Amino acid sequence: MGTTLKAQTGAEIFGTTSVAMVTPFTSTGELDLDAGRKLASHLVDNGIDSLVLAGTTGESPTTTAEEKIALLKAVKEEVGDRARIIAGAGTNNTRSSVELAIASRNAGADALLVVTPYYSKPSQTGLVAHFTAIADATDAPICLYDIPGRSGVPLHAPTIRQLAELPTVLGLKDAKGDFFEAAPLIRETGLAWYSGDDPLNVPWLSVGATGVISVIGHVAPRLLREMITSFEEGDLARVREINANTIDVLARQQAVLGGATFAKAALRLQGIEVGDPRLPVVPATDSQIEDLREDMRKAGVL
Repeated sequence: MGTTLKAQTGAEIFGTTSVAMVTPFTSTGELDLDAGRKLASHLVDNGIDSLVLAGTTGESPTTTAEEKIALLKAVKEEVGDRARIIAGAGTNNTRSSVELAIASRNAGADALLVVTPYYSKPSQTGLVAHFTAIADATDAPICLYDIPGRSGVPLHAPTIRQLAELPTVLGLKDAKGDFFEAAPLIRETGLAWYSGDDPLNVPWLSVGATGVISVIGHVAPRLLREMITSFEEGDLARVREINANTIDVLARQQAVLGGATFAKAALRLQGIEVGDPRLPVVPATDSQIEDLREDMRKAGVL
């Protein structure tokens, strides 16, 4: 299985234009599978070729394993093979992560996104052991998720090189933003590299990233897809135009509101109801919504 996977491109395994999808809730805060199906179908219909479920924007800290698997099954059934379904399976507990990885693969996940364990601040040796245990538990392709601003611990370059030798570790979502370190790693490891920070999408593509895992793609899926396609076709003028007029405008709102709050409020303004975030994340205030509405108009998505 590992050899077969290594023969595929990162785009074939993880896609190029991915959205870290929100987890929809009802007005009473329960999981809303119907809304999840509709949102997933809407995103894929508008050019998104990969959906990451149960990530940070999917409110993984405040959803149960049962809810994660239920949403995964519903989305997989809805979109089928039209998009890659990547399940967030990382926690700060290796045993729980292994269990979630196995359950996600059995539920139909095409691949796994595994975040660096948070809060515990393990050593680099501990990180290798953690990711190796998850990789040994399932045949699913794995995309590492390096986000030290949330986890407290970065993946160091030697650690990334070591993990890239595992047969099913095939990608990395980068929310660290160290281009000087990453550029040679992209070449040396052969990992499919993904921008994990929308304002840095274009710089990441320029140094060899395979694609993006976006939050802004919730409300600008067609433009995000066009930006990636334009880059692949060498139309850098169009890339810069979309990035400046849409991505950067919306990224400012995301920075203020946070990913889940931004995405859920923005989708609501577009007529797509996915509920409010769960505490401790709170919904946007009335004044924040008005600011968001104005910027969405400027960005051409409302």
